[in-house]
Amino acid sequence: MKEILTNKWFKFGVVAVIYLLWVIWLKNYWWLAGLAVIFDIYITQKVHWAFWKKKNPPNGRQTKVVEWIDAIIFAVIAASFIRMFFIEAYTIPTSSMEKSLLVGDYLFVSKTAYGPKTPNTPLSFPFVHNTLPLSTRKSYVEWIKKPYKRMAGWGKIKNDDVVVFHFPEGDTVAFNVQNQSYYQLVRSYGRDRLWSDEANFGKILARPVDKRENYIKRCVAIPGDELEIREGTLLVNGKPQQSRNGFQYNYMVTTTSSINPKALDRLGIANADRQEYNSLQYILPLTDAMVSELKGFTNVTEVKKLLDEPGRWDPNIFPADSRFPWNVDNFGPLKVPAKGATVQLTLDNLPLYQRIIAIYENNALEVKDSSIVINGQPATSYTFKMDYYWMMGDNRHNSADSRYWGFVPEDHVVGKASFIWLSLDKDKKFFSKVRLNRLFRGISKI
Repeated sequence: MKEILTNKWFKFGVVAVIYLLWVIWLKNYWWLAGLAVIFDIYITQKVHWAFWKKKNPPNGRQTKVVEWIDAIIFAVIAASFIRMFFIEAYTIPTSSMEKSLLVGDYLFVSKTAYGPKTPNTPLSFPFVHNTLPLSTRKSYVEWIKKPYKRMAGWGKIKNDDVVVFHFPEGDTVAFNVQNQSYYQLVRSYGRDRLWSDEANFGKILARPVDKRENYIKRCVAIPGDELEIREGTLLVNGKPQQSRNGFQYNYMVTTTSSINPKALDRLGIANADRQEYNSLQYILPLTDAMVSELKGFTNVTEVKKLLDEPGRWDPNIFPADSRFPWNVDNFGPLKVPAKGATVQLTLDNLPLYQRIIAIYENNALEVKDSSIVINGQPATSYTFKMDYYWMMGDNRHNSADSRYWGFVPEDHVVGKASFIWLSLDKDKKFFSKVRLNRLFRGISKI
C-alpha cells in the first residue's frame, strides 16, 4: 500500500483528477493546459517549478529558511483557493442584524451555497479585500478585468436566507467615510463639497464590483416577488413575513424612574443602543420578547413602537424621488426584477430602474425631450439581464438596507452565511466577552 501511495503515477493521477473536476466546475477549458504542468511536476520533471528550492540539495534536505518559505507559499495558495471558491470568514461590524446576528459574531460564509463567482479583478494582494493593511492604497490592480461569471452551486437564494453581498452603491466611495453611501453623501452635502473637502471625506474612489464593501442582510424578497411595508410590517406577495425571534424595532419606553443598567444588560441591549430621550424616557431597540419583559418592570409605564407616518416622504429612501413618498415603515408596493422580465418604462417609474439600466447592466441611459433613450434608441420598455434581490436587516429601525439603496444585483452576491464560529461581546471583559451559547451555531437556526 505504501508503495502505491508513493508511486509518482498514482500521485499524478489523483492530482490530475481533482484538477480536472475543478476545471469542469469552472467551465473554462483553457485551464486544461495546467495538466501539462502537473504531468511535468510528477512525471517528467523537466522544469524546476519550485524555483525557491534547490533542485538536488545536499543530503536531500532543504534549509530551514527554504522549508519555511515553502510552507508559507503553500499556505497562501491553499487558503486563497479555499477563500475564493469555498468558504470565507466574515465579522459582524454593526447592529443592523440584531438580535439575529450580534456585533462581534464571527461567521463563515459559504461560496458554494449559491456558487462562487470568479473574480472581476484577479490580480490582488492575498487575504485583504480592497485596501492594503496600514495604508490607503488599493490592494488590487485592474490590468485584467473579467466579466461576471458564477460557477455552479448547491442552490439558489431563498426568502429569508442570510446573505453576504457587495454594497450596491459602493461603486464610488469617499475614503474617510466608507461605511456611508457616496450617493447619500452627495444628497446631504452636495457633490462639490464632497469632492473638494478631502480633509473630512477623503479621496473619492471608484471600485469594481468584487472590491466593494461586504454587507450582510436577510433576503426578504427574491426575483418576481412583490413587497410592501405597511406601518412597519413587511408584506411579500401580500403575506406578512414570517416572524422571527431576532426581529427588533425602536420603542419609546416611559418610566417613573431610571432603569437599572444591569437590567438592560440582562435583556441583551448593548451600551451603544441605549438612548436616553430624557430622564424618564428611553429609545431602545427591542424584540417582541424584550417588550413583554420590559412591560413587567414595576417602573415602566408604557412601551410604544416608534413608527413613521404613512405618506411622509423621506428623501433618503429609495428611489430618492418625491413621486414615491415612502419611508422606512411605509414603502411600496414594488416588484423585484427578474432576469428576462420586461417592464414598461415611463418618466414616472424610471427612478426605480435607472440605476439597474445604467450602472448594473451597463447601458447608456438618458432622457431627451421627455423621451427615454437607451444606447441611442428610444425605449418604452426594458428587459432585465440579471436577477435582483431585496435585502433588509432584522434590526428594522437601525439598518441601512435596500430601503435606502434599492435592489441587489445577482453579480453582487458573495455567499450564504453558514455558521458562527466565535462571538465576542465588546461590552464585557476578559473571558466573559465570549458568548458561549453562540459558538458553532448554524445561521439557519437563527
